[in-house]
Amino acid sequence: MAETQREPVPRTDTGELQTALAFLSFARGCVLKKAEGLDEEQLRRVLVDSGTSILGLVQHLTDGERYWFGYHLAGVGDADDRDFSMEVPADRSAEQVLADYRDAIRDSDAAITAVGDPAEPVARPADGEPLSMRWVIAHMTGETARHAGHADILREQVDGTTGR
Repeated sequence: MAETQREPVPRTDTGELQTALAFLSFARGCVLKKAEGLDEEQLRRVLVDSGTSILGLVQHLTDGERYWFGYHLAGVGDADDRDFSMEVPADRSAEQVLADYRDAIRDSDAAITAVGDPAEPVARPADGEPLSMRWVIAHMTGETARHAGHADILREQVDGTTGR
């Protein structure tokens, strides 16, 4: 089957932070693209034994953005504010879940810009480790890319659409 959502990977190589953000943004865009053009039922459809849906992946990544960039990097909120669940409550619309993810991305990018230096330590250590913003960006890029791959497989099962 031909890929119908394919985009080239970023060619940004102008500096550590710019390159890292280009790849994080690319992975985030891949996740959002998997949701484009699907209706509420298709976004919620569970096609694997783990109970994962495209919308559930988006909700999970929203919590990840807020936890790592908000709580740890910027020092905002409470660690217990997130549960990382992939089960989307019936009273939360797909539109709400997707808007929350976009808002979380915007807030994360603002936190990254405010810190500026990849070597800066996070405001709140993780498990006692004084991690850097560099580590948080790398971690969230890996998590987002991994879940974009999951979403790609689910999307192919939903309607045959493939590509990154």
